[in-house]
Amino acid sequence: MIRAVLRMGDPRLLRVAEPVSLVPDAELDVLIADMLDTMRALDGAGLAAPQIGVGLRVVVFEVQANPRYPLAEPVPLTVLVNPEITPLGDEVAEDWEGCLSVPGLRGLVPRYEHIRYRGLAPDGSAVERTVSGFHARVVQHECDHLDGILYPRRIEDLAWFGYEAEIAGLRELL
Repeated sequence: MIRAVLRMGDPRLLRVAEPVSLVPDAELDVLIADMLDTMRALDGAGLAAPQIGVGLRVVVFEVQANPRYPLAEPVPLTVLVNPEITPLGDEVAEDWEGCLSVPGLRGLVPRYEHIRYRGLAPDGSAVERTVSGFHARVVQHECDHLDGILYPRRIEDLAWFGYEAEIAGLRELL
């Protein structure tokens, strides 16, 4: 089922999500199915449970020929319950990000270039990956939602934040 996505300004997006205590679980499976339906219907690269008003530490992400990210490298379908991220080194890269909770806007956001993430799959098995580039960016963006952080708070210079149509000229300056 496609769910409504909360937008920036909704106080529920600022809350720290609670860990999921029971994995696997039938209610968790329904939540994940709804998250995937919602993400795919809106051409998102990922979605966190708080974005649909559920204060649990669950994220989903996947990028395969996404019209919102036409040049992005593929990211395999991943469901993470209670995720943890560890930066691998100090290298940070800036790139453009958007968000289903901040529709129509994009900003230049610094993120760690290399990370390791771990969590649980819906069946309770362990998931652990070491990733870089766009994949690492997507994971960090989605996990920020679990801590009540929307990407505009990560932008270092608001000159690099604006509406998608208008920032085309800004992209050429980089």
